[in-house]
Order: sequence, then structure tokens, then C-alpha cells
Amino acid sequence: MDYALVQRPKVDGLRTAGTFKFGIEEEYFLVDAETKSVVRSMSQPFFEAAKAATDGRISPEFLQPQIEVISSPHDNVADARAELRALRRTISTVAAEHGLAILAAGTHPTAAWRSAQQTNKERYDSVMHDLQMIGQRDLLCGLHVHVELPDPDQRIDVMYRMLPYLPLFLALSTSSPFWQSRRTGLKGYRLAAYDELPRTGVPDLFRTQEEFDAYVTALVRAGVIADSSYIWWAIRPSLLNPTLELRAPDSCTLVEDAIAIAALYRTVARHLYVNPWRNADLDAVARAIIVENKWQAQRYGVHATFAAEEGAMTVAEMVERVICDTAADAAALGCTAEINRCRAIVGSGTSADAQLAVFEAHIQSGSPGTALRAVTEWIAAATLQ
Repeated sequence: MDYALVQRPKVDGLRTAGTFKFGIEEEYFLVDAETKSVVRSMSQPFFEAAKAATDGRISPEFLQPQIEVISSPHDNVADARAELRALRRTISTVAAEHGLAILAAGTHPTAAWRSAQQTNKERYDSVMHDLQMIGQRDLLCGLHVHVELPDPDQRIDVMYRMLPYLPLFLALSTSSPFWQSRRTGLKGYRLAAYDELPRTGVPDLFRTQEEFDAYVTALVRAGVIADSSYIWWAIRPSLLNPTLELRAPDSCTLVEDAIAIAALYRTVARHLYVNPWRNADLDAVARAIIVENKWQAQRYGVHATFAAEEGAMTVAEMVERVICDTAADAAALGCTAEINRCRAIVGSGTSADAQLAVFEAHIQSGSPGTALRAVTEWIAAATLQ
């Protein structure tokens, strides 16, 4: 993303709010248009045509059956929605011309990771050498949301205080109930597989930029990583942009779900930035609870019950609390309607719930293979809604 670095304005020592410009990255599976099975390797003619059609807002991913789209930075959520929908439709049109289609989901229901080929790129060669079979299993698609803070130096502080919300963002996005042609029993299996990688999951309790820099420096000096872009936490400060990047969510099948989650994250980021007291006392107990809640989100999606020091809280209750707490921030950013959609996601379920419903409807009168085919057909159609 191409963000302009801004300086933080100060008024009487208090933080003032900026526009909180944001951008979205989505990963999709590239599939055969007829069978909806993932391709083994990237079609170069397709990729070049898609790159030209999207003005370069598409990039290859670590494994060739996947692609990523990268939105422009936006101040207005309606513009972000329009661009994201246009990117999906444009790439789909180009893909169809090459006998291909795209699927937006955290996992592909029937994909076999053993057959996926790695993309030829020096960085990816290095990653695969380090990860070995774990890298080969990384056939997973996520939603990444970048938010630019008025003062980029506050990203570690906001990241630290954002941790309790990570399970909520994940629960609202869950779209990965299948893996290797099997029901996993989880609504969000993607992170169960992704967290096999090093430097993933919930970050440790870094409170300052200096602490984070010391961690990165130690790893770089040891030759473990080349730079901080090899840190793949569920949330991280971007190396290339002055943004705080949310990485926990599954790739959302519905554009409206992706926009709702992006809007909620942006709203919470603003709220935390202008209220530096919020979540300023997280400790080891709090982080352990966050890790457990992340698991609950993976297992149950929007039907999860989260632990809290004061007692249990359902996802629906947490959504209501967050919307109430951040109402002024949502209004300031012009995204009240979008974060209110999170209520609808809780009420109707996520892509994972829809996929499982399609599977159950078809397994009654057919084979598992037929039911899974129906699921992939649903994902393909819903990706373009």
C-alpha cells in the first residue's frame, strides 16, 4: 500500500484524531472454473491480464493456488467497499477468460496442500527453506486490514491495547470449517494450521516501540529473520507502511462482512488511540485469557462464549459492548452502518455457518464429495455478491 507518512498533531499534550486512513488486503483461492478445485500452479497469462486490469493491485502469494488483492488507502468506507467489489469482479472476469474462478474463504474445502506449488521468488524460497513441510501446508487465505495512526510511533502501544479484540475479529470472519475434504469441527480452522508457523498468534505484551525494536534486533542479529516482515502475528506494525495491520481474520466470502470487520477494526483503532487509558493495564493473566478466547473463536465462531476476568461474555454481548463504547468514533469516521452490520453477522452466522448448512443440506441426499462440491459452488457465487 502507498501511504503518506503523517505527523501526529498535538493539542495541550492530548492525542487528536486524524482520518485513520485504511486499506484492505484479501487473499483468494484460484480454482478451475468448472470443478472449483484449486489449480496446481499459477497461469502466467491470467496473472498478467489480471494485473493489467486491476492497475497492479494483484500479487502472487506464497503458494501458487492463491492470489492477493491490495486496495488503495481510503478515508471513506463506501469507497473501500466499491473498490473491493470491483476488484473481485474484475479478477473474476479475467479469470473466466482463462477457465478459472476465485473463492474467498479461509480454507478451500477440498484442496490438498501436497499438490500446491510454491511461487518462485527469492523471499519465498527462503521462507520455504526455513519452514519446510509447515510451509507447504500454508494453503490458507486471510483478510488483512491496515490502519494508519496519526502518530505511527504509537502503533506498538495501540497494538498492545488492541489484543483483547483479536478473538472478536476472528469470530466475525470465520470461513474455514473444512480442511482436506473433511469437516474439522471448527468454524475457523485456518489459524489452527497457520499457527504452526513461528512468530504467529497473539503477540507478547510489548508496551513500547523500544521493546518491539529490541525483539526484532535480536532476531535479525541472530540471522533468524531478515526484518520484521517475517513476524506474522495476528496483528503487527507494518514494515513498509505507517500502519497497524490486523491479520487475524479469515478471508471473508461476502464483501459486506469484510467491510464490516475492517470498519470495526478502524473504529476500535481510533477509540484506543484517542483514549490511551483503555486496556492500558493488560498483564499475563489478560493475555492468557485472550489466547483462550482466540481458541473459542476458532472453535465456535460467532457462537463462542469468551472468558473475561468479570465472567463469561458471548460474542453477541461483546459486539454490543464494543459498538456502544466506540459509537462516537464510528460516527466520526462515517462507518456506523458498517459496524452495525456486525450484529447481522452474529445473528445470521458467518461464511463457516453457511458452508456447513450447504453441506448438511446436500449430504442428506448425496455423497460427501457431492456435498463438498455444493459448498465450493456456494463460495464461488457468494464471493461475487
